[in-house]
Amino acid sequence: MAILNREEAQALMQKVLSHSKADECEISLRGTEGGNIRYARNNISTAGDISTISLSVTSSFGKRSGTASINEFNDEALKRVVARAEELAKLAPENPEYTQLRGPATFKESAGYVEATAKMTPDDRAEAVAKSINAAKDAQLEAAGFIENTTSFNAILNSKGLFAYDKDTDVIFTITTRNSAGTGSGFAGRGFNDVTKLDTLTATKIAAQKANNSVNAKALEPGKYTVILEPVAATYMLENMFRGLDARSADEGRSFMSKKGGGNRIGEQLMDEKVNIYSDPFHPMLPGNTWNREGFPLEKTNWIEKGVVKNLAYSQYWAEKKGVKPMPMPSNIIMDGGDSSLEELIKSTEKGILVSRLWYIRLVDAQTLLLTGLTRDGTFYIENGEIKYPVKNFRFNESPVIMLNNVEALGKVERSISIESYRSYLIPPMKIRDFTFTSLSDAI
Repeated sequence: MAILNREEAQALMQKVLSHSKADECEISLRGTEGGNIRYARNNISTAGDISTISLSVTSSFGKRSGTASINEFNDEALKRVVARAEELAKLAPENPEYTQLRGPATFKESAGYVEATAKMTPDDRAEAVAKSINAAKDAQLEAAGFIENTTSFNAILNSKGLFAYDKDTDVIFTITTRNSAGTGSGFAGRGFNDVTKLDTLTATKIAAQKANNSVNAKALEPGKYTVILEPVAATYMLENMFRGLDARSADEGRSFMSKKGGGNRIGEQLMDEKVNIYSDPFHPMLPGNTWNREGFPLEKTNWIEKGVVKNLAYSQYWAEKKGVKPMPMPSNIIMDGGDSSLEELIKSTEKGILVSRLWYIRLVDAQTLLLTGLTRDGTFYIENGEIKYPVKNFRFNESPVIMLNNVEALGKVERSISIESYRSYLIPPMKIRDFTFTSLSDAI
């Protein structure tokens, strides 16, 4: 029962709504099913399947609201969850930020659901993992990895007549390879809606090459370097910035988008002219949800255009307070790139450092978005357009905003996953000048 189609979801929520006595009532329904395999030291360690479905009811009397949730769906349970939400609403204080529910709307269908991914079996996952393990063995390395496929749906329905439904699929794969001496390490991560695009063999070979090539790393002095960030490294760095595309946090002085003296930085030249960041739920390489939790449609939106801040997200409440049109947070993020391959970016570099991956990134200063973190899984010195040798890992202190002011070149856009959230983005490899490394790390 975990995955309901549009008609089944709507019928169930209509039944729940029929029990409501509140001024306003909103029901949300979500289901997920899928499976995973985790492996380490070239052997599968765990495997499993998951199937969950839950329903939440938010009832409101005036500006008082209460929410209750269930994961059982007999008639008595449906009546009980509505009664509980109404009971909580009557006990709750008034919400000064309460906004009325939206009425009927039509939403375009997302392209995020792929039948081949939804039909993945334990055997399919095992076969994908076997290819990875065999590739690691062939390279005389030990592999540790994870593969998970998920099919999910989301639906909302309210007493004003709004109904929205979305179904999608996702498959993620991460692989770390190391030599037996613990002196070389490589990583690759992939994420797709369509499992037919996932190639675990090639990904593992890339990780293996990184591991074998990173042995006998030399120490370089910390300082400012030209760096080439591979997409998985750039994604993890930039994800921290994407979370700041919110008008309220900017207007209240809590983010890097806050303007000195008050307000936000819409209209300001914040980054290099090469930087274009937008969202588009209908992009064929990265389809996303077409509506948000408040019932607003998601459309293609420019956030940064030629380095200028064009838009920030406004919730319904904050939009009403500021007298502007609501602007939902994006369901995906895309950064334009160039025509160069990673290899061509390396060839164009006189002296620099190739960064395969960043990890353990933490916020230092919210106002400047200064971050600190470490390189890992293959860091290499570039000289005269060639990779000369591996180097020891660095700790960095850098802001993605400053980083995007120092863009020298961008490569071809790739679909990349964040190792923090496992969300997918379209991000190019990027060549950045004056990237700040502050100290060395002995970790590999």
